[in-house]
Amino acid sequence: MTKSPLAASRRAFLGLAAGGAALTLGSAPARAARVKTSARIVILGAGAAGTAMANRLVASLEGAQITLIDARAEHLYQPGFTLIAAGLKPAAYSRSRTADWLPREATLIAEAAAEIDPDARQVTTDRGRKVPYDFLIVATGLTLDWDAVQGFTPDLIGTNGIGAHYAGPAAAEATYRAMDAFAEKGGVALFGRPATEMKCAGAPLKIAFLTEDHATRKGTRGRVEIHYLAPQKALFSVPIVAEKVRMLFDERGIAAHYGHTLKSIDPGARIATYTTPEGEVQMGYDYINVIPPMRAPAAVRNSPLPWADKWTDQGWVEVDQKTLRHIRYPDIFAVGDVAGVPKGKTAASVKWQVPVAQAHLIATLQGREATEVYEGYTSCPLITRVGRAMLVEFDYNNNLTPSFPGIISPLEELWISWLMKEVALKATYNAMLRGKA
Repeated sequence: MTKSPLAASRRAFLGLAAGGAALTLGSAPARAARVKTSARIVILGAGAAGTAMANRLVASLEGAQITLIDARAEHLYQPGFTLIAAGLKPAAYSRSRTADWLPREATLIAEAAAEIDPDARQVTTDRGRKVPYDFLIVATGLTLDWDAVQGFTPDLIGTNGIGAHYAGPAAAEATYRAMDAFAEKGGVALFGRPATEMKCAGAPLKIAFLTEDHATRKGTRGRVEIHYLAPQKALFSVPIVAEKVRMLFDERGIAAHYGHTLKSIDPGARIATYTTPEGEVQMGYDYINVIPPMRAPAAVRNSPLPWADKWTDQGWVEVDQKTLRHIRYPDIFAVGDVAGVPKGKTAASVKWQVPVAQAHLIATLQGREATEVYEGYTSCPLITRVGRAMLVEFDYNNNLTPSFPGIISPLEELWISWLMKEVALKATYNAMLRGKA
């Protein structure tokens, strides 16, 4: 039987995706001799960054006392939230147990950090437990400041045309139901992002693209009007990517508005109020996806650790952007969303940040200087429609840093880039959690 050219093409793409996953994961390096130490290492947070760090440290240190502090029993695969909100995955896709990813040799204190005292080298939990440390890894992630959007409460998600897929797997499912009902009926949809730094800055763009695609697939696109409102002067922080997104918005009929920050919503009247340089502007909606300001958790924000001269309303930890080591407290590192660096609030960034912080910590234990640096690598599989995405990768200097040059063009809507998001990314993420990527 003659094989279909399309089937052969798809198999070739699947092979490339599998190969891409292997390249991204890397072959297992030869294990170096474990460094002997009795150091007390406390990791605040057992999310992606904290879990990856715990597994890597257990594998590289012998005798260390490694303790994680995190009250969350559930681990959330956050890159999956957009797929859930588009109706492509169930909520369970992003859920697992925190404890299942942690090394047996580490201790988990299932409590929340309440106070950090870097001078006393001690963390106090919300239950009053005091945990001393020799080294502290701050990997708390960030918090969603829902209170900053007047009129919004999380219980509104999925009702009155309100979505908010950042709120978690269940909220993402409710977001899909609201979006699907809107696409069926038609009307005005509002999307946007906060003025603060945020995790995965491409996600607000993805959900706007996916909503437009959903209406197109339903055959109701002619009844749908879509607006994207950004506080910034561009749609993305990397200029060449911002221009590509602007062009795609023009092609898809998505209206872009700049200098608009969501202030409040009136759920009953379905009116959103935005602050702009010219004053407040109100827009009616039939569907709105709410993404609130994002900040460091209160225990970090209220400690001596944040920057004093920038991001003062957000509380990101003051670290050297190359080493992730605290500038004033050399026994402290920060990795993941909470790190106060110009870019890097994605899971892909964690993959590159954690080994750098680990290398500098181990070098300190050995009385030497480390040479590893983090160059700001950030990756965003920017979905533009079901089955198509752009694999955008860049660094601190806004240089595109493609992992597969000559194979995957970062500014083209490709099926293989979609496949990397759909298949390879979660496998890479899971390997990262285990300390193997």
